[in-house]
Amino acid sequence: MNNKPLADRIRPTEISDLVGQKHLLTPGKALYNMIENGEIPNLIFYGPSGVGKTTVASIIANRTNRALRKLNGTSASTQDIRDIVKEIDTFTAPNGILLYLDEIQYFNKRQQQSLLEYIENGKITLIASTTENPYFYVYSAILSRSTVFEFKSISAEEIIPAVKRGFDFLSKENNIAIEYDDEVAKKIAYGCGGDVRKALNSVENCYLATTAKDGKKVITLETANELAQKSSLRYDKDGDEHYDIVSAYQKSMRGSDPDAALHYLARLLEAGDLPSACRRLMVCACEDVGLAYPQIIPIVKAAVDIAQAVGLPEAEIPLADAVILVATSPKSNSANNAIKAAMSDVRNGNIGPIPRQLQNKHYDGEDAEVKGQFYIYPHDYPNHYTYQQYLPDAIKDVTYYEYGSNKNEQAFKAYWDKVKGNKND
Repeated sequence: MNNKPLADRIRPTEISDLVGQKHLLTPGKALYNMIENGEIPNLIFYGPSGVGKTTVASIIANRTNRALRKLNGTSASTQDIRDIVKEIDTFTAPNGILLYLDEIQYFNKRQQQSLLEYIENGKITLIASTTENPYFYVYSAILSRSTVFEFKSISAEEIIPAVKRGFDFLSKENNIAIEYDDEVAKKIAYGCGGDVRKALNSVENCYLATTAKDGKKVITLETANELAQKSSLRYDKDGDEHYDIVSAYQKSMRGSDPDAALHYLARLLEAGDLPSACRRLMVCACEDVGLAYPQIIPIVKAAVDIAQAVGLPEAEIPLADAVILVATSPKSNSANNAIKAAMSDVRNGNIGPIPRQLQNKHYDGEDAEVKGQFYIYPHDYPNHYTYQQYLPDAIKDVTYYEYGSNKNEQAFKAYWDKVKGNKND
C-alpha cells in the first residue's frame, strides 16, 4: 500500500484535470494565461484548504526550468531560507529557484523580509499560499511585489468527478473492481465542505474499510455515511471563516431573512461556537431591532440564558426561537446611531462644563456671580415635563437621536411633540 495520501498520488498535472476555480483557470483569465505562457511573477494564492492552491503551484513548477523548493510556514526557519538562498547561481539551480511557501501567514515579518532582496532581483520566484486574508497577514513589501489570486471553495457538484476519479485510480492501482452508486459519490462530495483533499481521504477510507468479495469491492452508502468527513463546515475560531460566518449571521437577522439566519446559526452550533451565536444574537437585538420593539431585549437575553444553561445540543431550540424573533421583528438602528454620534462628540472633545442646574452641588462658591442652582424639578409640572437646558453650552443645540419610522418610535414622537409643544420657558 502506498503511504502517500490519495490526494497526492492523483494530483493533477494539467490545468484541464483540475476541478473548480473556473474564475481563475479558464482560457483568457489572467492566471491561466500566465501559466500557459510560462511567465510567472511572484504570486500569492489565498483561499481555504483543499481547493487547488498547491496543485496549481505544482503545475507551474512543472512548466518552468527553475529548481522547485518547498517550505511550510508552520515549521520552516530563517535558516531554511538561507539554505535555499545559498543554492542561487549554483549548478543545482542555474536558472533560479521557484519557492513554494505554504501557509506564509505563519512566517513573521523578519522571515518574510529576508526574501525581499531575492524576489526583487528575480533569483527567487515566490509562490506563497495562505488560508488567511493576505492583506492582514502578509508583509506589505511582499504584497506589493506579488499578484494575489483568491481561490474559492469548490461546490459539491464539481467535486463528484474528483471522487469518481479517486475510485477509478484505486481500482487500477490495486487491480480490483470497485462498485458504488451515485449516492455514495454524492455523500462524499457533499460531506467534504468544498475540500477536494478531504473528499479523496474519504474515498480512500471507504476503500480500505470495505472487504473484497468475489474479486471486487462494493462501497455501500452506509460505509460512506460512516466515513465521509463530517459536515460541510469550514471553521476556525481565529480565522477568516469564523468572521465571515458570524458576519453573515448578524447581517441575515438585520436583513429580516429568518432562513438565512437559521442557516448561519446552524453552522455556528455545528462548530460548537455557542458563545459567538449568543453574543451576536444579543447585539443584533439591541443594535438592529432596538427601539422598534424594545421588549425583545429581555426576551433574547432570557433565551440566551436558557441556551447557556442547557448547553448543546438543546441550546439550539431557544436560540432558534430568538433568532427567528429577531429576524422577523421590525427594525430600528436609531439608538445605535444616536450613541455613535454622542461618542464621536465626546472623543473629539466636544463637551464643555455641565450646566449649573444639573451639577451635584448644594452651595455656591464665593466666585459665583449668581447664587443658586436653579434646577427645575420636572415632576412638579404637567405631564412631568418642563423645558430646561441639559446639554453643555458648547453643544446645547445638538441632536443625536432621531426617531425611527417604526410604529413604536413614532408613537413616542407623537406623545412628546404634543407635550413639548408648550415649553415652559
